[in-house]
Amino acid sequence: MSRANKIDRKTKLRSGFLRDRRGNVATMFAFAILPILGFVGAAVDYSRAAKARTAMQAALDATALMIAKDAASMTPAQISSKAQAYFQAQYNVPEAPSANFSAVYTPNTGSGATVVVSATGTIQTDFMKLAGYPNIDFKSGSTTTWGNTRLRVALALDVTGSMNDDGKLGAMKTSAKKLIDTLRSSAQGTEDVFVSIIPFAQMVNVGSGNKNASWLDWDEDYGSCSNNTYSKKSSCVAAGRTWTMDNSNWRGCVTDRDQPYDTTKDVPTTANASTLFMAQRYTQNGSNICPSPILPMTSIYALSDAQTVKDKIDALVANGGTNQPIGMHWAWLSLQQASAPLTAPAKDNNYKYSDVIILLSDGLNTIDRWYGNGSSPSAQVDARQKILCDNIKNPANGKTTIYTIQVNTDGDPESAILKSCADTGQFYPTTTTSGIDNAFNQIGASLTKLKLAK
Repeated sequence: MSRANKIDRKTKLRSGFLRDRRGNVATMFAFAILPILGFVGAAVDYSRAAKARTAMQAALDATALMIAKDAASMTPAQISSKAQAYFQAQYNVPEAPSANFSAVYTPNTGSGATVVVSATGTIQTDFMKLAGYPNIDFKSGSTTTWGNTRLRVALALDVTGSMNDDGKLGAMKTSAKKLIDTLRSSAQGTEDVFVSIIPFAQMVNVGSGNKNASWLDWDEDYGSCSNNTYSKKSSCVAAGRTWTMDNSNWRGCVTDRDQPYDTTKDVPTTANASTLFMAQRYTQNGSNICPSPILPMTSIYALSDAQTVKDKIDALVANGGTNQPIGMHWAWLSLQQASAPLTAPAKDNNYKYSDVIILLSDGLNTIDRWYGNGSSPSAQVDARQKILCDNIKNPANGKTTIYTIQVNTDGDPESAILKSCADTGQFYPTTTTSGIDNAFNQIGASLTKLKLAK
């Protein structure tokens, strides 16, 4: 072979070798395997760390919530010690068994008492240690605030005649008393939870002991005119005649205030007779059926006070027609600090307050001072209630949360007005008496959550 041919052959072999890539995959993989394994190993190690941190967070959250339940009766040192014990009982991560835990307690100075719990931990790596990272540190924390929210709950309970049917009255009493126990369990002091009881039918009973109160209007029913032509005090006096008052047999019942004050929280004043509460007889078939008197806002922190409220519920009897607006109205008035006769206790500016109305009724509106016959549903009574509920929800009147329960064992249609009055998601319709307990349980759970801000 000539020298020129040999040179040409060598040139072709060299060019072919340079173009050939068939062996490069193995070479490239050999170079890449270490970083690939490093990334996979890092993912495994970080996954273990993330799992440990999740377990730590769950333990811290549980610790913070448990401490909040008992903190009012403990010193800061006891809080720290008990929080540590709670955390150790909840935290179980074999790969990082030890954790540095701390709990910092801040007393209430206006925004509630606060405990901040935090912890740090370390896991030993399996793969990343090859790259010089033998450990991964992780940390988490949780904050709970309590004692900055107080509850004022007005419980408006239907005691109309139909509540005697299907065991509804008894079921309502049992469930309402359980609610009192639930609310009391969240109270950590006398001022934490107050409850009022508003039994209602067509009228409400403000107590016969108030017969001399300036906020009552005696224009109808009680008294007589020197001229029998006039049956009302106002017309008798206007005619120059003498009106003789006789309220000795008044049982305490009042009917709706003059419109529009039947839908407002205006304080009654003698300067405006329309704001006064109209005293009336409440009879049915010749018998006085005035319901049990209202119980104003009462603290349920003390066991004896809670029992007083439950005894009040136990004593309820059922009679008369349905006037939900008057029950709702007096529930709202019982939350006010400036509305006789149910003046609520003053509020401390260092706390937040949740004002709540819970109204239970088993029927549809049938009668008030002006409309309805006591047996058939009245759209006009519903209309008064709609105005009232809109006023309660008006931000200008403060924030009041409304829960409503319709106990419908008679096949009535769903109450549009009760659903409209309730805050979103807080209307509880039931077609069974057992549903009463479920409704109160859900409401109780909702209210106790208000005791914790975080």
